[in-house]
Amino acid sequence: MIPISSVRISEEAERLAIEVIRSGMLAQGPMVARLEREFAEFVGVKHAIAVNNGTTALVAAVQALDLRPGDEVITSPFTFVATLNAILEAGAVARFADIREDDFCIDPEALEAAIGPRTKVLMPVHLYGQTADMERIAPTAQRHGLALIEDSAQAHGATIGGRGAGSFGIGTFSLYGTKNITTGEGGLITTNDDQIADRLRVLRNQGMRQRYQYEMAGHNYRLTDLQAALAIPQLASYDELVKRRKENAARLSAGLQGLPGVRVPTELLGRSHVWHQYTVLITDESPRARDEIVRLLNERGIGCGIYYPKVVYDYECYAANANVIPDPAPVAERVAARCLSLPVHQHLTDDDVDQVIESVRAVVTA
Repeated sequence: MIPISSVRISEEAERLAIEVIRSGMLAQGPMVARLEREFAEFVGVKHAIAVNNGTTALVAAVQALDLRPGDEVITSPFTFVATLNAILEAGAVARFADIREDDFCIDPEALEAAIGPRTKVLMPVHLYGQTADMERIAPTAQRHGLALIEDSAQAHGATIGGRGAGSFGIGTFSLYGTKNITTGEGGLITTNDDQIADRLRVLRNQGMRQRYQYEMAGHNYRLTDLQAALAIPQLASYDELVKRRKENAARLSAGLQGLPGVRVPTELLGRSHVWHQYTVLITDESPRARDEIVRLLNERGIGCGIYYPKVVYDYECYAANANVIPDPAPVAERVAARCLSLPVHQHLTDDDVDQVIESVRAVVTA
């Protein structure tokens, strides 16, 4: 089986992890502080605050804004459920604006049209490794006096106009096991706002600035030094990782371009795609439905994924939730019914990529 993702920990990460274990300082400590400094530099911001997972990063980012009951956050309907769950956990109301097919991200025009009197936060999602159109979204937030949170869980190192994902507002990153940079579980929040950064650091530590000096009702959102030790070497080698993913994506696109029934993804002008996922759309020209293609590819030993099979609010558990307002999203619904992600990770060999291409062509054209 050629897997959709593959995690391999370097010898340097092992060395740092052993160093942490032998130090006896397993909780948040100097390794976390080092990761925060290096990640802030990586994104191009003043502050990075490490937390225990990517969902926590989103929750804490919303909590740091002190929203009131009824305040609304507008986000993408085409995202992992953590985006929606984080909004609800922070006590806000989730609204949605439709996406575009060219980048799978929130449509700036639909986003602006969705802004209402209760809107307090815009939360674009950078999907599959490419940013949303922040050159239009960030000015929209500023013009309306709204906070901006970037769900950058899949966009470590992605840029638009030379600026990194997570540098336009409050950025939130996931370090989950399948992400381009991983600690198994973990997250990071980025910001240029000194007050927001300070509030987040206190919030993640049970509301304490110093031991037993409580300033707010906080939480245990801390990352461990052991986890930070795994991430630090990945930052140093990240350019090479992305280079290989870009090469694999280019080979996939060259091999699948022009195949009836398959629309390949693109890296849009002015943006740098880090290819967390390589996601095609199965069009009406395909003789086979998307789900059948997935089954047949799996039978051929090609791991693939559907990210995501439904718009995020289209599940029974949210149907009676008054804080989930399912605004129409026809483009997102169409994409959810047609999307298919193929292996693109850096551990693929050229032969692996060729096998993926050959299998997709055989399955779609048969």
